[in-house]
Amino acid sequence: MWTSWRPDAKAVLRDKKARASLARYFAVMENDKAAKFIIAKKLPAPFNKDDSLTELWKLHDKLTEEFSRLEKLIDTRQKHIDDLPTPEQSFLDLKTEIANRILRKCCFCTRRCGTNRLEGELGYCRCGTQTVVSTIFPHMGEEPELVPSGTIFTLGCTLRCLHCQNWSISQWFEPGEICSPEQLAEAVEKLREGGCRNVNLVGGDPTSWLPQWLETFRHVDVNVPVVWNSNSYYRLETAKLLAGFVDVYLLDFKYGPETCAEKISDAPNYWTACTQNHLYAKKYGELIIRVLVLPGHLECCTKPILNWISENLGSGVRVNLMFQYRPEWKSHQVSELRRSLTERERRRAIELAKEAGLTNFIT
Repeated sequence: MWTSWRPDAKAVLRDKKARASLARYFAVMENDKAAKFIIAKKLPAPFNKDDSLTELWKLHDKLTEEFSRLEKLIDTRQKHIDDLPTPEQSFLDLKTEIANRILRKCCFCTRRCGTNRLEGELGYCRCGTQTVVSTIFPHMGEEPELVPSGTIFTLGCTLRCLHCQNWSISQWFEPGEICSPEQLAEAVEKLREGGCRNVNLVGGDPTSWLPQWLETFRHVDVNVPVVWNSNSYYRLETAKLLAGFVDVYLLDFKYGPETCAEKISDAPNYWTACTQNHLYAKKYGELIIRVLVLPGHLECCTKPILNWISENLGSGVRVNLMFQYRPEWKSHQVSELRRSLTERERRRAIELAKEAGLTNFIT
């Protein structure tokens, strides 16, 4: 177990606002409730390998609602997870099957490249079929409620952020190491048993590796909250597969509704995808929203983002207003990104959060 903790990582355990917005996460972290993937393993999902993808999705949509009912029964102690038999085929198995089918015509992210990854074709993210990992370690630099966080960094990303601080990972400048689902499952269990509060799936971005992550957790036997640490640029198919698998959605909200996303991250339709995915996350899990404040983008991005969050997700949602921006990678290509934030911009961002009515934000 960890003997050296950040002071705020201890204090957050008594933070009423954090615990209210992430109540189930804290319960899973403290082993008072079962992680969603554990429950998904107990929900029967009878399907055949020769069923069409349409048929599998129809069953999945039905079971998503059944999952919510089962989760409530287990959470309220009307049913006990250990008393439920393990079915021959589970909801998690169904998710894995659907995700593997999608690999034939990849559409996990908003780009919908349509590549056949099973035949070796690579799309925008350049991810294949074998998970390529950069690092696995207990992260002490995440939000206080997450640390120590069992972080697994995978290579590849669905965006090209000019200011990316993890550009060597996201853009494949590192060789990485191929890991099988069984190896990743073992790593997850070791992180949890070593005292990590959760397992944090990140990159790059984890979206492209969703089939591999679903397969991995078929082999995980410890109770651990799953944190989906994503840029939010994924399609509805991915959002559906995440429901009943992810406990905490740690989602970026990068840009406002104008053209900044396309200009800086090559991300057309970012606002539409991002808002849809935040709404879906609120329905099926708990949220921590990261808003990285960019220099020169407070009125076009930070302000509409914070207002939308308050109006659509509630004033009490957990928001991390991030001031960590620094010029990295290709940020010199955009004039306003060549500098760090000013103190005035930091103060203005906090004012915007308060004006939006947000009551549970950290900086």
